[in-house]
Amino acid sequence: MTDDLDVMRGSDNVFADFDDADAEAKKMKAGIAAEIIATLNKRGLMARAGAKAARVDAADIQRIRNADLSRFTIDRLVRIAGRLGRSVEIKVLPERAGLAA
Repeated sequence: MTDDLDVMRGSDNVFADFDDADAEAKKMKAGIAAEIIATLNKRGLMARAGAKAARVDAADIQRIRNADLSRFTIDRLVRIAGRLGRSVEIKVLPERAGLAA
């Protein structure tokens, strides 16, 4: 016996796909966190060394690595990325067709 499954194409924002009210902010936070993680990995920095370089607690680095971003604001993540030698660029674009609220 097999179940029929409906396939739905998602957007480029998984948070919006699940009707999250803060979808854009969460997507932005996740993107910045991913860059922080990639930078830490590229430099071979574990939690303590990464925390020292970013001037935050090691627990904060672990939270970022675990995608537990609820305690972080976008500006805090931007500061952490900056301390690791990354810059963040934010673009405001016209609304895409079909996505008007």
